[in-house]
Amino acid sequence: MPTWADLSSSALLPHFKLLWGFHHNPAANEYTGLIAGGHVSEWLGANFWGARLQDIHPPHVVTEARRFFDHILTAPAAGRCSGRLFTMGGTPVTGERIALPLAPDGTHPGGILGATDYAYVPVSGAVELIHENVEWFAI
Repeated sequence: MPTWADLSSSALLPHFKLLWGFHHNPAANEYTGLIAGGHVSEWLGANFWGARLQDIHPPHVVTEARRFFDHILTAPAAGRCSGRLFTMGGTPVTGERIALPLAPDGTHPGGILGATDYAYVPVSGAVELIHENVEWFAI
């Protein structure tokens, strides 16, 4: 399984605005933001990098995100969501999201690399993450 170090920054650079990533600390059972491309920065601001998942989202969103992330790491599997990805200020935003497991040691999953693509909606307000039309792909 790829590690964070295996990712080529030159290969990812053209797609960086779509990317996001979390490190998983199994001892604390916490997800911490590591990569925040332009899209994530647009709707979460600078509060992503180094922040715990529960510091980024409200409890009901954290529960669903953890369920999604935990499945990616324990299966391991790639996850894909399409349709409504989140709401911003109550306005639904549609697109596609993928998430893949990464392994800090090359063997045991301990991170998530994701990409989210959506049509920009010029609204602001609270962000509510949605996992709609989820598909799983075994790795």
